[in-house]
Amino acid sequence: MEEANWSVGRVAKRCGVKVSTLHYYEQLGLIRSWRNNGNQRRYKAEVLRRISVIKAAQKMGVSLDSIKRAFAGLPDNRTPNKEDWQLLASNWQAELDERINYLIALRDSLDGCIGCGCLSLKNCPIYNPEDMLAELGDGPVLLEKKRQKEN
Repeated sequence: MEEANWSVGRVAKRCGVKVSTLHYYEQLGLIRSWRNNGNQRRYKAEVLRRISVIKAAQKMGVSLDSIKRAFAGLPDNRTPNKEDWQLLASNWQAELDERINYLIALRDSLDGCIGCGCLSLKNCPIYNPEDMLAELGDGPVLLEKKRQKEN
């Protein structure tokens, strides 16, 4: 395997992403390439691990911004190794737990009032006359309040 001579097409195929995704990741600073004499992008083989970590984190619901911040915290912006991945995953665990709790609260509130101010539910158990819940904040205030209690 050539160390630093992977074409963009080869990387995309091996990682199961589109070439445009690689360009986007590079634009965000998540991966790096270099240009050969023919001005074609080339990657080191280690980019496969970075892209795999990005894909795994995204499947867990981690944003690209969060992934970028985590990568920036690695010494010399190196590609995450096994220990780095364990640290990154444990740091994301609280974020994921919060998201899971929010989704559970949303699932359990889908058929009732979430305090969004739409006033469209005739059977809302907490009927919100004249959107008085707006005084509590923006968005689905009852859903947010429920989530905060659970955390």
